[in-house]
Amino acid sequence: MSQRERSAAAVAVAVSSSGQAAADSASSSSSGAPTTAAAGSERWSSAIGNLGELGANVESLQKLLAKKAVFVDDDIFFQGFPRRRPGAHHQDETMNQSVLHLIQNKLFEVDFALVLDQRVQSLERELDAAISAAARARTEKRQAEAAQRAAELRAQEVTKELENTSKVFALHMEELRLKQEEIAKKESDIKVLEAIIRTLSNQEDGGSSE
Repeated sequence: MSQRERSAAAVAVAVSSSGQAAADSASSSSSGAPTTAAAGSERWSSAIGNLGELGANVESLQKLLAKKAVFVDDDIFFQGFPRRRPGAHHQDETMNQSVLHLIQNKLFEVDFALVLDQRVQSLERELDAAISAAARARTEKRQAEAAQRAAELRAQEVTKELENTSKVFALHMEELRLKQEEIAKKESDIKVLEAIIRTLSNQEDGGSSE
């Protein structure tokens, strides 16, 4: 930075500060304006006067800086700034590395936590699926057991029905056998009676012929 540039920078800073103060004054004046026209005119006149005074002060400051400013070379100029002690750069690098390492550790912890959270969610989904499958298996088992009990009851009913049918059939067969025996006996009696009738008929025929 040259001597002229440093002087110009100082003047610019002073002008900027004065301009900002003027703007603030104008703003405060305009924001607090009363509703009446007379009061507003008085405040605007006061603000314009303040701006004119500030402009005169800025011009005087520029002239004063042009007369009183001391121009020095770069070495003398930078002597006014605090110097860094030896090893400060290394300490800054070490600190930056420590901060970077800490940030990396935090990021790793966050990533690891995200991975763990995803794994937990996956395990929870697997657990829910296993619970649902177990519930379906229990339901199917209960349905199968109910069907088996119904089949067993039906088999028992059929067995009883067959037993009853067999008993009824045996009774009918016994009745049929008794009837057959009765018929056979009656047929035998009929044959005996027929033989007696024939004998009597023969005897009557023999007596009449004599």
